Amino acid sequence: MSHTYVNALYHCTFSTKGRRQLITTNLRERLWPFMGGIAREQGFKALAIGGVEDHAHVLLSLSATMPIAKAIQMVKGASSKWVHDTFPEHSAFAWQEGYGAFSIGISQVDATSAYIRSQPEHHRRMTFQEEFRMILKKHGIEWDEKYVWG
Repeated sequence: MSHTYVNALYHCTFSTKGRRQLITTNLRERLWPFMGGIAREQGFKALAIGGVEDHAHVLLSLSATMPIAKAIQMVKGASSKWVHDTFPEHSAFAWQEGYGAFSIGISQVDATSAYIRSQPEHHRRMTFQEEFRMILKKHGIEWDEKYVWG
């Protein structure tokens, strides 16, 4: 084959440091599009971005040359710097060190995108901790509570 064709899809989630409720509605309205721009500039795609006050979800489509760890590092690092540079009142803003990244199939893109975009409604019924445990369980990942929340 003379070309490489890859569609690596990941549902990613990460929270603010200490799961502090720092992402206001006004900040979200500018932060989510900015995170999408980071992806575009770095050569990958953010198909959906959403979240609430204490965490974000991003559906990423990565190229053959972009490892998931590097993509997450770019999105979190550049968005955190942008928040500090653009919004002095958000000087306490920071992302947690870790993240969750879960592969999905092409047939799951629409449902995952809808899930990500409906985060405010979803979190009227469930905390981020409950949600993250549910995602880990769904993907068959074993975890130890003392290491998940830092």
